[in-house]
Amino acid sequence: MALAVMLLNGAPFYSGCCRHEVLLSLLRPLLSNSKLYSSYRRPGAEPKKKLSWQNADFSFKKGIDHLKTQLSLLKKEAQDYLQGPGGHPLNQHLLEQTRVLWQFRSQEDLNKWVISSDMEIGGKSKVYIKLGRNNQAALLYGTLNTEVPRDGETKYSGYCSMRSRPAVGSFNRKKYYDWSNFNSLYLRVRGDGRTWMVNIYTDPYFSHQKDDLYSYFMFTRGGPYWEEIKIPFSKFFFSSRGRVQDNQHPVWLDKTLGFTIGDKIDGPFQLEIDFIGLLNDRAHREEFAYETYDKN
Repeated sequence: MALAVMLLNGAPFYSGCCRHEVLLSLLRPLLSNSKLYSSYRRPGAEPKKKLSWQNADFSFKKGIDHLKTQLSLLKKEAQDYLQGPGGHPLNQHLLEQTRVLWQFRSQEDLNKWVISSDMEIGGKSKVYIKLGRNNQAALLYGTLNTEVPRDGETKYSGYCSMRSRPAVGSFNRKKYYDWSNFNSLYLRVRGDGRTWMVNIYTDPYFSHQKDDLYSYFMFTRGGPYWEEIKIPFSKFFFSSRGRVQDNQHPVWLDKTLGFTIGDKIDGPFQLEIDFIGLLNDRAHREEFAYETYDKN
């Protein structure tokens, strides 16, 4: 077992072809309690005393059950692929005008999202998520605090975010969304009057691209009434590490989605989200809202 963990921890082994990813997904349930990669440790924190392989929980039955689950997912993916794009007939796919991506009606719907705040870098902002009244929406709430941690490195603080989990297929393969038939993001929300950023994250191929994302503003008006917001994909601008880039290009519509609040206003916030969907607005003909430059 220790040898298996050493192989999985080896960079040349994991960075190989797709068969290594399949083997990794099969062995992962056998090592469910182990950490294959060393996590970031802040200065002053005590190092872990146990080695990763000492926390390994070998379970042959769990591995067989996981294999059965992945094979059933692979079978469903093959059936959907033969039926048409997204598991729908081709004529239905071409004529589709709207599509609901996420609808919040149960705890399982909330588990498809991840929340985070500046507490990861030593900040004091707090964020929570739960089902709203009558289990009819997701309630994202918390407190924003712009106090900068006194670590001598961090210069800015004060943000909270909510991000969808990356879609995965059978054997933990990456899956990508197909939003090519739509030109707008469509949401039904109820906010408290604060401004949010809607983010579409990229899939980085290189390490320096891990902070690249496409963003646009979402203005909530507050009050007791729900509002339906339509954001054309042509309005999303490209940024990296919080800075808008000179080289702008249209967004690639196959990534994860997220919401971020960082308006530098200390205090409580809340945002209710009924559903998040896509819209094909025939009246919107703009391809890209920003000027692009040709490289020399």
